[in-house]
Amino acid sequence: MEALTKKELNITATKIRMAVIEGTYNAKSGHPGGSLSIADTLAVLYFVHMRVDPTNPKWKERDRLVLSKGHTAPALYGALALKGYFPLEDIPTLRHVGSHLQGHPDMNGTPGVDMSTGSLGQGVSAACGMALAAKLDGSDRRVYSILGDGELEEGQVWEASMFAAHKKLDNLCLIIDNNNLQIDGTVVDVNSPLPIPEKFAAFGFNVIIIDGHDVEQIDKALIAAKEYKGKPTAIVQKSVKGKGVSFMENQVGWHGVAPNKEQYEQAMQELAAQLKQYEEAV
Repeated sequence: MEALTKKELNITATKIRMAVIEGTYNAKSGHPGGSLSIADTLAVLYFVHMRVDPTNPKWKERDRLVLSKGHTAPALYGALALKGYFPLEDIPTLRHVGSHLQGHPDMNGTPGVDMSTGSLGQGVSAACGMALAAKLDGSDRRVYSILGDGELEEGQVWEASMFAAHKKLDNLCLIIDNNNLQIDGTVVDVNSPLPIPEKFAAFGFNVIIIDGHDVEQIDKALIAAKEYKGKPTAIVQKSVKGKGVSFMENQVGWHGVAPNKEQYEQAMQELAAQLKQYEEAV
């Protein structure tokens, strides 16, 4: 973790969470729960591991991120804004007519977005194509894709996984956000994809299991994924839906509901307190 300290990454992740709340509140719609659970991962990806240039978003040799669970775009927008792709002042325009920050990622309209996503399961296939293209180009660029655990119920995920292993795409890293909740309830109750690590291993992946809210574990897992040769890697991160906002944590109702004014104020107060705590830490 050379680029940023653990303290700085926790600060960045908290600011991403604040952007999630800011965006969804002003949009009066959106998906805060699953956005909050991937904030730590996005902080480590964009501020430590991914080779990107915000001044040249279409740079051919950049690393790619495909947000396969595209409904969690508010978190991606927070990371991209903090990285310098566009001003943080754009965040409150989420889902507004004319805004470049739509409800799902748009590669044609938003600087830094590598793939338009939204239909669950399809992002993984796109990521596989990008990874294979890099191999054919003789390039060392890497491709990352973040999936939801509920998304694993889509058959296309497993078709793409079979392809990735067959082509030995060791420049591909899937990150499964295992927060155990999807729009209709727990993943076990809706259509269980368990056991997740064992399934990816059976499909020919190098599998790593981590705490999705520990930036040091995320960092070490991404390093291990880079170093592993001959197989794609699946990082299964145990996470908390709604992480960082007390009344949203582990509550399925916050999958796709925006906070009202009172809830917005409480959430921002809680996150501001966490931010201050990180900033004052030794």
